[in-house]
Amino acid sequence: MANLFTKALNNIKFIYQNFEFKRFLATALVVFLVLATSLDSTIESGRSSNSVTRRLDKVVHQDDADRPKTTGEWNKEARQTENAPGKRTQRIAKESGEALKQWSSVYPDTAKRSANELQNSNK
Repeated sequence: MANLFTKALNNIKFIYQNFEFKRFLATALVVFLVLATSLDSTIESGRSSNSVTRRLDKVVHQDDADRPKTTGEWNKEARQTENAPGKRTQRIAKESGEALKQWSSVYPDTAKRSANELQNSNK
């Protein structure tokens, strides 16, 4: 009888170790959460894509620089100056200057904060 009980216990241990109950429980919990939560159907249908695009454009165009920010704007500008290499070169130079000015206004503050953090971490 004790031998039968030991065999049964060993079989249960073997099943538990091979089945990896913790992983199964975690997977089952994730599946339940995904299936049980209600998703906004407007996102899936694409009806809200215009509002998302508008909000994203608003974030991208926060600064007042004239240079293009999105791929579409870059392509539009390239089409406008396709047959005028001189004009294209002028635009590139102007936009590069704007980008450099914007970067130089942000860089000193970032460098200063990074240096302070580095000094604080070395203490």
